[in-house]
Amino acid sequence: MKVLIPVAGVGTRLRPHTYTQPKPLMPVAGKPIICFIIDRLVETGIKDFVFVIGHLGDKVRHFIEETYPELHTEFVYQEHREGSAHAVWTAREAIEDEEEIFIAFGDSIFDLDLQRMLDCPYSCLGVKKVGDPRDFGVAEFGEDGRVTRLVEKPRIPKSNMAIVGLYKVKEVTALIRATEYLIQNDIRTMGEFQLTDALQHMVVQGTHFHTIPVQNWFDCGRKDVLLETNAMLLDQRGIGTSQKILPAFEGTIFIHPVAVGSNCNISHSIIGPHVTIGDNAQIQRSIVKDSIIGNFAALEDVVLKHSVIGADASIRGMDLSLNIGDNTEIDFG
Repeated sequence: MKVLIPVAGVGTRLRPHTYTQPKPLMPVAGKPIICFIIDRLVETGIKDFVFVIGHLGDKVRHFIEETYPELHTEFVYQEHREGSAHAVWTAREAIEDEEEIFIAFGDSIFDLDLQRMLDCPYSCLGVKKVGDPRDFGVAEFGEDGRVTRLVEKPRIPKSNMAIVGLYKVKEVTALIRATEYLIQNDIRTMGEFQLTDALQHMVVQGTHFHTIPVQNWFDCGRKDVLLETNAMLLDQRGIGTSQKILPAFEGTIFIHPVAVGSNCNISHSIIGPHVTIGDNAQIQRSIVKDSIIGNFAALEDVVLKHSVIGADASIRGMDLSLNIGDNTEIDFG
């Protein structure tokens, strides 16, 4: 089985960070978002991955090849970003000979019985109950779990079960034909070719889709969700940095859970709870909680909470909540 991971989006909701950093490489609980996805799939024995890249795609490719040299990886460039179905169609030559594929979007972190999904005898998709389904693809299904209808961002939802961006497809040829059908007939929703519409076309043609419930799912496309996900993962056992393995930092108190990268210089500060600090960060005389600090960032005499600070950012003398991008320097002195 091959895994197809579309990562070509520009991440507009996380700007300014995504001007210079691909959204899947944004750090959460000590490692990039995409690592949580790949690591879970690798645990099941999957070794073949296809990545659909676009915006800042070279950064994604370099990171994947350097971090996962043992995997068999292919990279397909999506020149024109016209939706999720278009991303699948763009990768058609990489998946057309597969008996089944698994699709996972590269900006979401999930918690489900993945093996159950892989062992399902039918094509299936992950679903989760949401408060307002109008912002999602929605699945309608019977008591047996078989999908009867799929709708992308319905104005009047008939179901509150959102499709969370996890799919196992056994009918790969039918999937490729369905995406091609949308493109040839210019069938768009919200201006794009949607994978939900392609799967609905497959349902109409007779494909049996089953639903698998997802316990937790975080679409890390907004600052608030990114920080919520960071806190949740740090709270889980085995994620983050424990008190025992943290190096000694002069005059610094850690309120766990926190995750601290390598080669950091931290002194006379209070860090935590729910803080992720990237590699080579410099933090002096500061208080930081509920925040994500990027690689090579420098903080001095600041109090930060509920903030996302990009790589190479430099901040001195302030007490605010910030959302600033990479290579930024702010001096309030």
